[in-house]
This record gives sequence, structure tokens and C-alpha cells, in this order.
Amino acid sequence: MTHRASGSRTLDTGALSRVEGEGAMHVRIEDGHVVDVQLNIYEPPRFFEGFLRGRRYTEPPDITARICGICPVAYQMSACAAIEDAIGVTVDGPLLDLRRLLYCGEWIESHTLHIHMLHAPDFLGYDSAIDLAKDHRDVVERGLKIKKIGNEILEVLGGRAIHPINVQVGGFYKTPTRRELLDLRTKLEVGLELSVQVVELVSGFDFPHLESPHELVSADDGDRYPILGSRVVSDRGLDIPVAEFLDHIAEEHVEHSTALHAHIIERGNYLVGPLARYALRGELLAPAAREVARAVGLEPVCRNPFRSIIVRAVEVVHAFATAIDIIDRYEAPERPAVPVAPRAGIGHGVTEAPRGLLYHRYEIDEGGTVLSAVITPPTSQSQASIEHDLFHYVEDNIDMPDDELRRRAEVTIRNHDPCISCATHFLDLTVDRR
Repeated sequence: MTHRASGSRTLDTGALSRVEGEGAMHVRIEDGHVVDVQLNIYEPPRFFEGFLRGRRYTEPPDITARICGICPVAYQMSACAAIEDAIGVTVDGPLLDLRRLLYCGEWIESHTLHIHMLHAPDFLGYDSAIDLAKDHRDVVERGLKIKKIGNEILEVLGGRAIHPINVQVGGFYKTPTRRELLDLRTKLEVGLELSVQVVELVSGFDFPHLESPHELVSADDGDRYPILGSRVVSDRGLDIPVAEFLDHIAEEHVEHSTALHAHIIERGNYLVGPLARYALRGELLAPAAREVARAVGLEPVCRNPFRSIIVRAVEVVHAFATAIDIIDRYEAPERPAVPVAPRAGIGHGVTEAPRGLLYHRYEIDEGGTVLSAVITPPTSQSQASIEHDLFHYVEDNIDMPDDELRRRAEVTIRNHDPCISCATHFLDLTVDRR
């Protein structure tokens, strides 16, 4: 029987390290049991939905890209999907392939940043990637090489790697020539080989045991592994068109967070991100990704969030293989964008940011003015589940010394690569004067 020490203990981290954004962790233990766990998201809300009201329907892709410097493409793609839905525009063929290729670049650079700079030090016993590089220079340099290739995809298609400027409703301002993409292909082949090595590396880490019970939710992209999406599905029967997202997903304020907590109305907490995509649609991974997943013994459904680093690495392989396939069959479209004209309507869009499903909703009037906007980022959707995992991991390891338990608790949060800055842009303000 495990001995549970009596008395009170508090584990506090005032500023979480190696996550995107600013947040804190608070765990309170009384008489050998965890009584309170909080992932404190304390960055000020940024009111992007408010900024969008009154803007032209063409502006949200550029404005929302500023929500995140790591995942701007995710915001652009979900914004475009929702606005195109509202005004009745369909983007397909080579333009849709180019959007998927651009998104592959973001998956590569974002996942690789998390794997090598933020998460791998936890498993290799280092406080930072800088310390890691002192003893494992080859690991860090390989990660930087892979990330650079992802950035180059963004530069070719998006005009620049940070906050791309070449995306518009209906397509792009300019599309690349086949020659430009073929010049990129050689680098992608190198990246594919390097990314397979990363899967082999991270699969050998020592992973604590933790079984996550949450409902897994992902976009559905038909016969493709989800990057873009037309429906929302889960492993417990949720299967809805994007337009019904808010009929099934509710958001609520919690006292300790400037991010909303989302839950499925019928059932409760859920989890988005690599574990969800892989569990729901893993059979649709590119052959190279499926092959390396099998080779390292990754089970068809992975519910241990500590092992999510393996799934992220597998998704990088998938992104490289998908990018190569798109380039091999690419023929430049006749025009860079589908013509768009404003009309009154409400549109919904979901795509898969590296960290999970990202939902946008816009209401537009007949003149093309945005009347309202709703943006639900991945971290807001997963935050309650992250806190659940944190609670149970601390409860199961409560006899560890405080310093070690605090470190392990932080790793439990970093498993999910929370993008705290993304999650803080929405807050209702109620003034109660007495």
C-alpha cells in the first residue's frame, strides 16, 4: 500500500517554462490527496473577436494570423474556410492542394519546435534546449534543420515564415510555379529522412504511465488524414457538420483562467490534437508515417499523453510525405484565387492546427462587413482535460519529493504543447456595481 503523508502541500510554478505564452500551475494537496489543480492562464485577453467586428470580410485571415506567431497558418485557414462558407465560395483543385501544402509547412516547423526545444529536454534530463545542445548537439541541430525546411515552405507559399502575407479568401495572391516547388522538393526529401530519425529517437524515451480517458475530437477530412476538415468527429460517436459545432460544444469561464473552458454539452471534457487525430484517422497517414509508427511500436490508439511526442514526430513524417506528394502532381492553377463577392451569411470553418482543432464562425452582412466572430482555439478546448491529467498524475505520484513532483507536473502540462497566447484572446466583461 502506498503511504500518503498527512498535512498540506502546495506545488506552485509562477511561470511555466518551455510553453508558448505565459501561464502558471497550482496544485494543492491535503492529507495525502489532491484537492485542487489549476492551469492558470493569466495572459491578458486580447479581444480578437471584438477587433474583427466592423472589418471587411477579406480581413480576418490577416488579422487572426497575429493571434499566434507559431501557428498563423492555422488561423488563416480556419478564417478562410468560415468566410468562404458564409459567402458560398468553394476552393478546390490545385488551390486546395496549395493550402494543404502550406499547412504541412506549419505542422513541420511547429511540431519540430515543440519536440526539440520544448519537450525533449524533459525526457533527456535537461532544463533547456541550450543545455541539451551541450551534450547532444546533433539532436538539436537536426531539429533546427527540419524546422528550417518547414519555414521555407511557408516562405515559398506564404511570402514569409512568420505571419504569411500571401493568403486571401478564395486562395492566394500569388501561386508558385511548378519549378519553384520542384526546387523545394529536394529539401523535403532530406527532411523526410531526418524526421524518420526523430521518430526513432523519441520512441526510445522513458515514458511515465498515464492513461488519458478523455473523448478524442478531431476534424474529419474525408479520405485524408485531417489537416483541413468538413466535419467534426470523436471516438464516442460525435459526427457533425462544422455548422453544428456550437450546438454541441459549450464554453464557460473559470475563475483562474483568461481562457474559456470548452466541453461537449452531452458528455463533458474532451481532448484535441495529435493523440485525437492519430486515434481517429491514423489509418490515413501517409505510408511512410504508418511504416515508421509500426516500426517503433506505436499502438493504433495512444492514450498516454507522455507518448504524444512520438505521435507529433510521426505527424512530421506525414507532413513531409504529403508535401512531396502534392508537389509531384502539382500543376499551376489558371488563377491564384477563386473570385469572391460579399453576401449576407453565417459561415463556419475548422482546420487542424498542430495543437488540435481550431474553429471559426463569422456573421457577415450583405455589404461584406463582419458583424460577429467566434474563435475557439485548441488549448481552450483541451485545458480542462490537461488539468484532469495533471490531477491524476500528481495523485498517483503524491509521495515524490516536492521538487521532483513539481517538475513532473510541469512535464504533464508540456505534453500537450499548450499555446497559452492563443487561448487568451476571448473574455466577456461583466461590471457589477453596488
